[in-house]
Amino acid sequence: MNVIERLTFFASLYKVHTNPEQGMWLLYITILILSVIVYRLGFAKKLPLLKNVIIYVLLALGCTILTFFAVFLPVAEGLVVAALVLVIYKIRLYQSKKHEVNEQK
Repeated sequence: MNVIERLTFFASLYKVHTNPEQGMWLLYITILILSVIVYRLGFAKKLPLLKNVIIYVLLALGCTILTFFAVFLPVAEGLVVAALVLVIYKIRLYQSKKHEVNEQK
């Protein structure tokens, strides 16, 4: 089996097979941004600055490992789906709260 056929969508989009250094950096940045979005939408709470810095540093370190998996496993694609689900959830939650406020008036 050809390695190029086994690449995930983002790995083939960033041409990891032809330009590995640039492709892996772009894949890392994509995974980091998507991880931050998923964290902010689903799990973030109001924390002091130092704790936020520690969380984001550890998130960046974890994304390094995920980047190596993302070449052949759909890590970035899963993060896109998780982000979409959380965006839909937040929109529905906002609409629900807005509807409750309108009913109380």
